[in-house]
Formats: sequence, structure tokens, C-alpha cells
Amino acid sequence: MHGSDRKLARLFHPLTGKMVIAPLDHGVMEGMLTGLEELQRLLEMVGEFPVQGIVLNKGALRAYLQDVPLFSQAIAQLSGGTRHCLPPYARSLMCGAAEALRLGADMVAVQVNIANEMEDRMLADMGAIVDEAHGLGVPVLALIAPKGDRVVNEMDPSLINHCIRLGAELGADVTGVPYSGDARSFGRAVGASATPVVVTGGPSKADFKSFAGMIEAALEAGASGTCIGRNVFQNPNPREAMRRIVEIVHGPEVLAEAEAAVAAVKAAEAQAEAAERNPAGDVAGD
Repeated sequence: MHGSDRKLARLFHPLTGKMVIAPLDHGVMEGMLTGLEELQRLLEMVGEFPVQGIVLNKGALRAYLQDVPLFSQAIAQLSGGTRHCLPPYARSLMCGAAEALRLGADMVAVQVNIANEMEDRMLADMGAIVDEAHGLGVPVLALIAPKGDRVVNEMDPSLINHCIRLGAELGADVTGVPYSGDARSFGRAVGASATPVVVTGGPSKADFKSFAGMIEAALEAGASGTCIGRNVFQNPNPREAMRRIVEIVHGPEVLAEAEAAVAAVKAAEAQAEAAERNPAGDVAGD
């Protein structure tokens, strides 16, 4: 077993064998994105649920590492690019695996957009990071998607299946891709992959019920979990959106156990605060 394999094993929930990853790294691409303004508060909310990984850019990782729950893997996003760039789907490395480790990361992530004129550079970046990270015993999450002027349909099953295959062929430990909607071909690609596959969410969807149905279909087709960001923190009720995703991936029993644990902690904190306000245990009217 390699060092990265041991760390990777902690990314899977011990009871369900699935993972929920919360990517909170959209600030580089989008700037002041609605829903992501108060990152510390968002981390506190995510920490109330059994989320196995949280993706942050290096500056946010340095500032908020203490707010990442100990039961979650801190995943450093190494790639970046803004929506103002030409082309907007270009991604470059902003950080290396060694720096991510110094900042406290447990795992690293890279982004690759295929079927465009920048594909070769992004694939080369991914190959270099996989080599560096594995040399340091760190697992790699590869987020791969078809994007570019020549892409007619970003959900084309053949393109999504190619993304799945790329992750495995280039040595990623987990591959994140959009769900194509074609359960048969998606399931075949996932089944042939030596690397577990998680489903990414993309831009915020207006119909969360349909979005939740998409997640369910992807899991039934063989996905190992989710990597959903904007469809949680841009939802009118982010906590309920996070709750629903966890329920779909891990099931109602795991969710209920987590909620009971959070309720117990909050009750204990309230009791401690009450005792601090009234240390002598005085009774009203004495």
C-alpha cells in the first residue's frame, strides 16, 4: 500500500463506501460569487454533515484550515483560471503538491478541460502533479470536463466517458466528471475505470429536485459519490441542499446519526454557556 492509498481510504465513508466532497474553490474563477462571500460560516455549515472532503484554494486553506472538520480531508485546489481569461476554460497551476502539504492539505485537486486548444498544457500539468503528489504520498482528485468552442454538447456521453478514462489512465486517485445522463454508457465507463468516479454539479440549477434526481441516477449507474459546490451554496437554503445530497449519497440512517451528534454537541454547548452565566446555580427568587 502506498502512502497515498492510506490517505485515500479515509475519503470513503466507513459504512457506505461513498464520498461527499464539497468544492468551495470557485472564488478564483468567479470572484465575488453569491453564496460564497462568508467562507468561514459556510465551512461551519458543511461541518455539520458527514462530508469526506472540502476543496479550497491555497489562500483559503491557509486562512481557514482550522475550520475544516478533522473528519474531512482538506483538499487543495492546485489549478485556476478566471472567467475573464481568453479562453475562459484555460486552467493553470497556481500551487504545487509540496506547498499544499505545507499548508496542511491531505489531498490535492487539479482541473482539466478537454477538447480545446489548451488541452495539451492542462494534461501535462495533471501528469506533473500526479507524479509530484504520489512521490509525496498524497492522493489526487482530477476534475475533468469537456469545454471549448468545438464542444457542441458538454454532456455528450462519449466525451464524458473519455474524461472518466483519462482520469484512470493518467493516474488520478479519484476522477470527478459531469453526469452525461446516459446511465448505460456512464455505468460502462465507470465499471471499466480503475479509479473511483464522483459526479460534479456544474452551475447552479433552478430545479433542485431534478438535480437531486440526477445525482441519484449517477449513483445508481456506479458513481462513488459527489463533488457538488454551487448547487449547495447558491441554493436558497444551502443547509437543506447539503442535507439532501448527504441523504442521497450516504442514506437516511447515516444522516440521522450525524444530525443527532450535532444536536448533542449544541445542547452541551448551550448547557455550558448557561452554567457559565450562572456558576453558583442560583435559583430565581432566592
